Amino acid sequence: MRVDPNVHPTVGNAPDGTILTSAPQDTAVDRATAAARRVVDALLRTDRTNANLERVAEELDSIAAHLEEHAPEVQERLVDMWHGEGVTRHDPVTGPENALAPPLVLAGREDGSVEGVVTLTFPYQGPPGHVHGGVAALLIDHTLGVANAWAGRSGATAQLNVRYHRPTPLFEPLTVTGRLVREEGRKIETVGEIKTADGAVCVSVEALFIDKTVPRPR
Repeated sequence: MRVDPNVHPTVGNAPDGTILTSAPQDTAVDRATAAARRVVDALLRTDRTNANLERVAEELDSIAAHLEEHAPEVQERLVDMWHGEGVTRHDPVTGPENALAPPLVLAGREDGSVEGVVTLTFPYQGPPGHVHGGVAALLIDHTLGVANAWAGRSGATAQLNVRYHRPTPLFEPLTVTGRLVREEGRKIETVGEIKTADGAVCVSVEALFIDKTVPRPR
């Protein structure tokens, strides 16, 4: 369930199951980004000897040159990125406009937690057939930030204590969760986990956030 985008949803003003991340839209940029994700995945899967990669490289170079030709200055683009909805569309975890993002969709729960399910493939591989540890930390760090916002707080990550219990598998649904557990002045303590579909904990995190944000570009 979604709420008014002009009102930041929290556990106190929005129902259980509220989607807290930006939804993909039927727009050219979202379709192009989804296609780019397919390309990245397909390049890792394809037969290196029979896929005519010279032609693919030429076409991709042409597409990149076209996009760069229409790119504004970085500062102008930053202002545009951070204008409007508070939940961003361009971050590397949940952003539908970012081809690096899986993307993970997160929902708020009435118990104060947030959770989402995502299946990661070859672009996120570290050990054979498993998720890179840095990618797992990225996913859960972002999830904890969303959990803080769902609880009505915000802040910058000051410390992540990440514990890797077992290798995190690719090609399987993973549940990512987060919850704010304690507040003390500007300090915010949040915990989270990444689990497999059968409930096995792959990664757990205890984190400290500080109630301080970087101002939006103007």
